[in-house]
Amino acid sequence: MLEMLGIVLLAYFLGSLPNGIFVSKGLKNIDLRDHGSKNSGATNAFRVLGAKYGILVLVLDALKGILPTYIANKLGIKGELLVFVGIIAVVGHTFSPFLKFKGGKGVATSLGVYLYLAPIPMLITLVMFFLVVGITKYVSLGSILSSVLLPILILVAPINESAGNRYILFAISAPLGLYIIYKHRENLKRLINGTENKFYKK
Repeated sequence: MLEMLGIVLLAYFLGSLPNGIFVSKGLKNIDLRDHGSKNSGATNAFRVLGAKYGILVLVLDALKGILPTYIANKLGIKGELLVFVGIIAVVGHTFSPFLKFKGGKGVATSLGVYLYLAPIPMLITLVMFFLVVGITKYVSLGSILSSVLLPILILVAPINESAGNRYILFAISAPLGLYIIYKHRENLKRLINGTENKFYKK
């Protein structure tokens, strides 16, 4: 029980690390929250800092999902408890104590979690994401559609044995997808109104 509590706290701590702020302040001496969409995530880092730093933030935020899930699994945690550890990392990202319990939208950290729990569904979802973004130039649209597609793929494509029963994983993943869509509610309004910012790189 104490081991599980320690892993949950580790997952929350790693998830809460505001990598976008660390990178923007540490390497460019600016605060992402004062520029662009004012979000601390990878998309805004791409827009404000350029591709090199945007990719760095993306990788670091994905690692926040992979690392606690991997560590928990190596310590013998499996099934729904392992999925729970991953979700805690996403919660840490979106409610970071370093950012007054605000944060990103959870997409990159969820990417890391599911690259470990369900790599094949996640990779298929990534292909769809890049196609959508490449055609429409809307990262938010790609993220929203990915949140719908991934739980569906979990029902039909191979997943990591450690993730346990695919139906339980689906039952946990679907609400997480809805949560990510909820975090994109303002983007969704702008998409409907035709005022959403398109993705671009410096």
